[in-house]
Amino acid sequence: MSKHWSPGALHRFSGSAQACVVEGLPQAIDDVAEAAPASHGFLRRAWFDAALQAYGGRARTLIVTRHDRPLLALPMHDIGPRFLGLSAISGCFWPFRSFPAAAGIDDTARDAALDQLARSVTALRIGPVYDGDASAAPFIAAARSRGWAVLSRTVATSFLLDMAAARVAGTWPRNSTLRKNRFHEKHLAEHGALQWSFLSGADWPAAFDDLANIEWASWIATRTDGRDAKFTRAGHGAFWRAAAADPVIADMFRAAVLTVDGRPAAFSFDIDAGELKYAIANSYDPAFAKHSPGKLLYYRNLVHALERGITRVDWGAGDSGYKRTIGAEAGPAIRDWLLLRPGMPAALAPVVSLAWRDR
Repeated sequence: MSKHWSPGALHRFSGSAQACVVEGLPQAIDDVAEAAPASHGFLRRAWFDAALQAYGGRARTLIVTRHDRPLLALPMHDIGPRFLGLSAISGCFWPFRSFPAAAGIDDTARDAALDQLARSVTALRIGPVYDGDASAAPFIAAARSRGWAVLSRTVATSFLLDMAAARVAGTWPRNSTLRKNRFHEKHLAEHGALQWSFLSGADWPAAFDDLANIEWASWIATRTDGRDAKFTRAGHGAFWRAAAADPVIADMFRAAVLTVDGRPAAFSFDIDAGELKYAIANSYDPAFAKHSPGKLLYYRNLVHALERGITRVDWGAGDSGYKRTIGAEAGPAIRDWLLLRPGMPAALAPVVSLAWRDR
């Protein structure tokens, strides 16, 4: 699916920014991701390729360069009949579906991208992404200023935990919480020896099997058809296993696993991005539910992360109860965006918005 990027067939813009669209996923995506803010460093070529392997689609990538240095990459795939010119940013829903852009780029790079994009698509879907997304927010603002129609729909509210600030304030973790956790650990140990493991790097992709086994034992397998499970092969497991083939991404993948007498009982899986941790998924075997194994594990996981220099946790959307209990507060809204190119597509925005917002 990949093709190495070459500087041929470029369209030149003011400020020497250049843009082109190439088939496939060029290695230049990695160059951009390495120059992006740490929050977006996982948006590498293998991340987008994993999505195509797991969910299908044919990629093409818009690359913007200045003086042969890649500055921005838009990996896209078609949605609907190709003649309609509808495309979407590729990737995974978790933690968001954005694209890499080098830190500190100016509007000339975005203008180059938008001019080339107008030659390539009728409409582009970006998201779901957070309000203020480092790559998407300035790109969307630039599109609006250049005559693109911009539609959005709210998906959810995110929840964020500032562990460093809470620890300085003396409110996290609370002594009462630690006492309760020790009580539960003591009684959980009556089922067998407890082992707390912290996984990364070379542990993938093999360790995904343990996470999948816990999911199969959890409520998601008993109350649903299992298609929304993150790591089972019947769910989204193909994506995570493929993404972990990139050693840089694998080093960002972190998990805490609790076993009871050798039996996997609970996990927390995250992506570490600089000082920020994206909490992707956690689950537990209900056979141990009485002693809150999931809660015990994610507290240990977060304390371990804080000791490694992680200061903030992005808990994403959904199930706000336990997130608020652990100290998380409501953060930016998560939205889907649709950009309609200037001209007739933009003029049809009022009609398109009716269908877009009702989906």
